[in-house]
Amino acid sequence: MNSMTVMKLLPFIEAIGIIAFCISGFIRARQRQFDAVGVFVVGFATAFGGGTLRDILLDRRPFFWVEHQNYVIALFVCSLVAGKAIDFMHRVFTRRGMVIADALGLGIFTITSTAVALEAGMPYFVAAMFGVIGAAFGGVIRDVLCGDTPMLLSDSSPYASCAFAGAWVFIGLQFFGLNDLLCLGLASALIVLLRLLGVRFKLAVPKSF
Repeated sequence: MNSMTVMKLLPFIEAIGIIAFCISGFIRARQRQFDAVGVFVVGFATAFGGGTLRDILLDRRPFFWVEHQNYVIALFVCSLVAGKAIDFMHRVFTRRGMVIADALGLGIFTITSTAVALEAGMPYFVAAMFGVIGAAFGGVIRDVLCGDTPMLLSDSSPYASCAFAGAWVFIGLQFFGLNDLLCLGLASALIVLLRLLGVRFKLAVPKSF
């Protein structure tokens, strides 16, 4: 199994996830009426928290956001000038906008983090867990910074389970020799779809026995 195509395009693919997670972080920060510094901190943590933890555990250096500082600069500028736009988004989309942006980031970062773990030689199950960590941890930090119980723990609709399932779909598709980008697109879309369907139809993860 070869993830080289995904790895070569990783900066561009993760840029989409970064934008999505930034939006969810910005919306949450504006809901809490944070100033520009607070908006930047929450947006940064949401966008890069999961990927940073992934890189620490895999001993990857430099961190993604250090190697590609343009994303950090763009986030910084947006946190200064995007207040009115975020206020508009909050009025128009409210929770829906954050859920959609978060679902998109969840799908992309799950698969890219899984691909990174596979490239590092991790076994399949561990790679799938890295996919969940890379995708979900930024949202956990976002919620903690905003004084909320993390959505991962408080929202009973499928979240981490969507990421875990999508990671295994990605692994399975690659195992059977499908094109890397097709594997990434299908698995990411599945995660987004599962997450949004879970929220839309108020599905709940079964409680442990």
